[in-house]
Amino acid sequence: MRNYKVLVTALALVCLTAGVAAAAGGAGHADSGVLLKDFLWRCLNFGLMVALLVYLLTKPIKKGLAGRREGIEKALDDAKRAKEEAEAKFAEYDQKLAQATEEIEQISNGIRREGELEKQKIIEHAKEMAIKIEQDAEKAAALEVAKARTELQREAVQLAVELAEDLLKKNFTKEDDTRLIDEYMKKVGELH
Repeated sequence: MRNYKVLVTALALVCLTAGVAAAAGGAGHADSGVLLKDFLWRCLNFGLMVALLVYLLTKPIKKGLAGRREGIEKALDDAKRAKEEAEAKFAEYDQKLAQATEEIEQISNGIRREGELEKQKIIEHAKEMAIKIEQDAEKAAALEVAKARTELQREAVQLAVELAEDLLKKNFTKEDDTRLIDEYMKKVGELH
């Protein structure tokens, strides 16, 4: 309806413009009735041409505009769909990122726990080794002390023997030797 109003308004303007142009001309010596008749025929011709063009071009223009509208609507729908898909992908990636962050934190915590356990094991092993080393050192010291005692006893015995020998050499005479032999013989004789 709006298009028809525009069309009628445009046709009226053309007719008025043509009428004004013909009236302003004044150069012709033709009769004003002939000019008016010629003008009306031209207006009628023009009106028929416009009506024919409107009749013939209305459907293709409407189809073209409808096609353009459908194309725009389709493009808008495609853009809306693409936006929704992008938002879904973003949400999916955001969720995956959150999960990855959580997994990284869990792995990090696990590594820390394992590190603490390993640290405790190492400390316990070190304590056990220290105790074992201390016990081994005590055993080695005890062995060294026992060895030293044995060596001291051996040296003491050797010194005692040397002292006794020296004393015997100084204080033992031939008479003591004879007396000891006689006493030994008596004891041996009594045994048999």
